[in-house]
Amino acid sequence: MVEFAIVAPILLLILMGIMQLGVVYNNWVTLTDAARAGARKAAVCRSGCSPDAPTAATNAVKSSAANLNLANLGVTVTSSWAQGADATVTATYPWSINVMGVVVASGTMSSTTTERVE
Repeated sequence: MVEFAIVAPILLLILMGIMQLGVVYNNWVTLTDAARAGARKAAVCRSGCSPDAPTAATNAVKSSAANLNLANLGVTVTSSWAQGADATVTATYPWSINVMGVVVASGTMSSTTTERVE
């Protein structure tokens, strides 16, 4: 009993850290997929898109990252929009790992995807 009382808090802290790491990993996978969806939209939306191509790509990123807090999601779309040019979409999102209210680590994750404009 005494040994369990000593070890249990440590095991719970480790378990909570693993759970927070899983949340951050899920956010990273979602962000990566959202950047890919935005780059694909930018690549196929050279002309004739409503709204314009950068806005359409930004909207594609935001709709693909629906489970993230969209107020914290940053999206940058760059291209010359000429056929054969590259369209680059960069999405950023803040992350933090807190265990029992204490921030262990934090930062901003970023994902960049480049596709050729069709």
